[in-house]
Amino acid sequence: MTTPYTASEDKMHGSMFVLLRRFIENHHGYSGWANLTEAAGIENASYQMFEMYPTSHLFAILEAAASKSDKTAHELLESYGEFLVPDLLMVYKKYVKPEWRTYEMLLYTEHAMHGAVKLEDNRTNPPKLLITKKGPKQLIIDYHSHRKMAAMAIGIIKGIAKHYQESDLISVTMLTPANAERVQIKVDFEF
Repeated sequence: MTTPYTASEDKMHGSMFVLLRRFIENHHGYSGWANLTEAAGIENASYQMFEMYPTSHLFAILEAAASKSDKTAHELLESYGEFLVPDLLMVYKKYVKPEWRTYEMLLYTEHAMHGAVKLEDNRTNPPKLLITKKGPKQLIIDYHSHRKMAAMAIGIIKGIAKHYQESDLISVTMLTPANAERVQIKVDFEF
């Protein structure tokens, strides 16, 4: 049986778990998902796209994956964030302007993307982002979330840059510890 949870426990949208399964299977093979959910103590882990599930399940699965690899859960969360980008951009493409590149995507994420996520399903609770322009070549991203998943945000930033073929034009620097509720991320652009 799936780990019991209370009604007040933080929950995430099922799409995050469906995509986590694809991420795990991509790195650990088809049986990797079953092995890791079992190792995480989650039985019958069949997550549905439009349901809500305990965030603790996602962390437990990533911890189990970290215990079987040479990466930390933090590194896996970052890799998972990067893995998400193609799917996120496909699902929310109507909210992205064709002329945008990495800089604009990051600058308008809170309004365009997170706004769209909430519009599509008001049960979701993406992190709050405050993006500050520090000139035409630097953004400061203030990430606020009780989930403490800034590593995923780093991965998403890198995934966006990869999508726009600008990975070699950006550098991402953590200005505060990544495992806090409020994290500052500096993104420098070299164009």
